[in-house]
Amino acid sequence: MTEFALFRAEGDLLVPQDLARSLWREDQMHGVATAGALGREVETEVAAAGRDDLRPARFTVDLFKAPSMGPCRLSSRVVREGARLMLLDAELAQDGVVVARASALFLKATENPDGEVWTPSDLPQPPPLEIAAVSDEPRVPIFYSEGVGWSQNFAEHQNGDRKATWQTSLPIVLGETPTPFQGLAGAADSTSMITNWGTGGVQYINTDITLAISRVPVSQEIGLTTVSRYAHDGIATGSAVVFDREGPIGTTTVTSISNARRAVDFTQHDFTGESIPSA
Repeated sequence: MTEFALFRAEGDLLVPQDLARSLWREDQMHGVATAGALGREVETEVAAAGRDDLRPARFTVDLFKAPSMGPCRLSSRVVREGARLMLLDAELAQDGVVVARASALFLKATENPDGEVWTPSDLPQPPPLEIAAVSDEPRVPIFYSEGVGWSQNFAEHQNGDRKATWQTSLPIVLGETPTPFQGLAGAADSTSMITNWGTGGVQYINTDITLAISRVPVSQEIGLTTVSRYAHDGIATGSAVVFDREGPIGTTTVTSISNARRAVDFTQHDFTGESIPSA
């Protein structure tokens, strides 16, 4: 995973690579790159504190200013540390201006208590192995819509059906292999795509991402399946279940705002080879 990545490191800066370019606008960095960089930052801060007994449980990103394709400076701080938790804040700045921020909660794993508690029985499943062989190598995402099934043909999925995606998370920094959490932090931005993708393309742009997980993925392969979406007056909310090859691990939510004048029309794009898209 060293031949391409979302960023390359230049001193204490992360410089976006072409893989980080958004389909919304040529000079804009997409949310997968933004969230992935912030996920890497908070996990690095926890490791620097020597807290290898904690693991990520909740990660929220606010996307309040469109980031450019310019160099990024990441910073983080510990808000609260205790025996069983660490709460952190992180920021991504360009030219001295903060364009995105994150809050992360890391918790200490113990044991589940006795007793029965309801949990969903309708469990999402990865695509069949003949469509998605087990691999940590980045590839064009595979999508599912109820009238089509699983495929990498984006035009087929530009419909009004419920959607899911299966993808291998992208390398964050050139020369580094991302941890499963770092990859998931970026992939969580795809919640916006699967919840907001309809007959007119993707006509909403998300302003945030919240990822809540009970464990980290077992590999770089990540699945997201839509569970809800509601929209009124140009504001939409969407949620998805996060799963890997061993089952569900948590949920994601996004809040989005209408961006119909710049809708991403996936019937106009043909993603082949190593072209890995993200709105």
